[in-house]
Amino acid sequence: MQVRALWTLALVVSLAGLTLTAIAAESVDLKVGDAAPTFTSTDDEGQPWKSEDHVGKHIVVVYFYPADCTGGCTKQAKGFQADLKKLKDKGVEVVGVSADSVENHKIFKKLEKLEFTLLADTDGSVAKAFGVPHTAGKGTAKTTVDGKEVILNRDGTTKRWTFVIGKDKKIVLKNDKVNAPEDSQQVLKLVEGL
Repeated sequence: MQVRALWTLALVVSLAGLTLTAIAAESVDLKVGDAAPTFTSTDDEGQPWKSEDHVGKHIVVVYFYPADCTGGCTKQAKGFQADLKKLKDKGVEVVGVSADSVENHKIFKKLEKLEFTLLADTDGSVAKAFGVPHTAGKGTAKTTVDGKEVILNRDGTTKRWTFVIGKDKKIVLKNDKVNAPEDSQQVLKLVEGL
């Protein structure tokens, strides 16, 4: 894993009353063949999720996405759900990561009937470990649950990137130009070739 020190930048942007703050002190530039970072996060049930309990035992897909219950993110999640059995049959575990809260993840999983883990990276630490751009700042998404409109609040937004970690604990795919609806199919093709 190559770590490059960048500059320290504090940028405050105000758009229509929305304040975003981006701070970058160093950047991780993972490449195919690099060892995957180890990390701990909180899963959609509020329990600790440790990468060391999964990586090496399975091929692990770690896909980062901006927000629960939004258009592209929903298409991406539905794609992984549709291909989940095929992926599991190949020894693959899928994990979605966003800055959304555990509660937001519970709603998203219920609405879309998702059967894979979503991690609540509310502070952006998992994104940082993988070098995925993360912007702190309040954001919202609206959805309907049981006939009632619900507003999902989040404290940051993460770019849409996908990583595949092989059983040897090394990165076998880094995609920073993800096509949301096609992501699971691209991962499935890659895994079939391993």
